[in-house]
Amino acid sequence: MNNITGNSGGKPPRANFRLDKSNAKVFGVCAGIADYFGIDTMLVRIGFVAGALLGFGSFILIYLAIALIAD
Repeated sequence: MNNITGNSGGKPPRANFRLDKSNAKVFGVCAGIADYFGIDTMLVRIGFVAGALLGFGSFILIYLAIALIAD
């Protein structure tokens, strides 16, 4: 009924989280999150940058933890 499509080219979101290294800028964390939730990759990247600036760098640690744990 409600098909969410975003940056994934019309594909439905994934059932499990993986790093998206084909659309990656650094490790593929933001691209993987965007692919998992079916939203635009740029929105996730902007969110991480804003969180890193406003959260005194805590989002950088979260990003690195996801990069090391996932895949």
